[in-house]
Amino acid sequence: MTIVPEGVGPDGPGGLRGSNLRGVRAHNERLVLSLLRRQGEMSKADLTRMTGLSAQTVSVIMRALEDDGLICRGQPLRGRIGQPSVPLRLARDGAFSLGLKVGHRSLDLVLVDFLGGIRTRMTERHRYPTPDAVVRFADSAVTDMLSQVGAEERARIAGLGIAMPFQIWEWWRTLGVPAEALIGWRERNIGAEIGAATGLPVYVQNDATAACGAELLFGHGRTPRDFLYFYVGYFIGGGIVLNGSLVPGRTGNAGAIGSLQVPDGRGGQATLLDIASLSVLERMLGAAGEASDRLWDMPSEWHFPPALVEAWADAAARAIAAASAAAATVYDFEACLVDGWMPARVRALLVEKIRAYLLDIPANGISLPLIEAGTIGAHARSLGAASLPLSARFLLDLQAFASAGAG
Repeated sequence: MTIVPEGVGPDGPGGLRGSNLRGVRAHNERLVLSLLRRQGEMSKADLTRMTGLSAQTVSVIMRALEDDGLICRGQPLRGRIGQPSVPLRLARDGAFSLGLKVGHRSLDLVLVDFLGGIRTRMTERHRYPTPDAVVRFADSAVTDMLSQVGAEERARIAGLGIAMPFQIWEWWRTLGVPAEALIGWRERNIGAEIGAATGLPVYVQNDATAACGAELLFGHGRTPRDFLYFYVGYFIGGGIVLNGSLVPGRTGNAGAIGSLQVPDGRGGQATLLDIASLSVLERMLGAAGEASDRLWDMPSEWHFPPALVEAWADAAARAIAAASAAAATVYDFEACLVDGWMPARVRALLVEKIRAYLLDIPANGISLPLIEAGTIGAHARSLGAASLPLSARFLLDLQAFASAGAG
């Protein structure tokens, strides 16, 4: 599987200063767009101060970005001495991106705007993912989706991001399928195949890491500078953010906390994914005679026996609390953010229980992280996939703010 890291697209590495004027201009434009992404709205004076660029350079960049439709003007800020200040912000229709989530139980394709708003969504459920089915779905769904938008919007599509589990062929036992059912993933380059089928630039990232990236890019409220991210899907996965930047790791699997050994609640040990994944809840529902396939419908609400959901959440919370404490011994995370394919009320219940269990774990000289709910929800992996082309084409790594360019 070819992995195209964030910040690398068809035009080469993004966010790097070029050796010519065009390269420098691209870097500085990305810097301005990234600041607007983080701050929401900023004046020309604020941009000049925060970037270290000259006022003239910022003016030139602002005009170019406005002419390209990537930014727009807000309402003038009055009540100050001198001319009213006119804030700038990202234009919602300035760019679009497609995001494909390849899940163990479903496929999900979204078209999002520059601010992360979902314009269109198409889904397909399956027993397990196969390369042929994923390529076929992607080709058909992208074609259908693009036929529903105008020519101007199509011209502004930055590319297609794919969020998927890595080494899918290794999950055959846990999925309960023959090994040969998934072995095709070992030899296939899905990113290249979907790129050839759709004609779009394609970027691939681990699904839980992508979900973490969605929280970082599109999340609401104050995002901690350093946090460990848990996404509870069919299997629980995670991501790491240090100093405001997503850390995918050497192989793209940083934060693969599902493999972490935690107490199983019965005096033994088990992996986190064997306790805190939705696959566990699926088995519990099946054993209770419930229609477990409904678990993979869009989880705006669950109509399952409350006692059963409570039992799953309690065991999952105990395990996630243990994983959070273990992670704190490796790095001093400010917080652990918890999100997943579940209704908001279930996520709130899970977070409450994790906090309670974490209080019972001896700190032994370490600072245990805060436990907070993520803000994206069930679409985090799809939105994370869609964020990849936007990041590659228009934005800088957040660490660039510490050393903003000079004009």
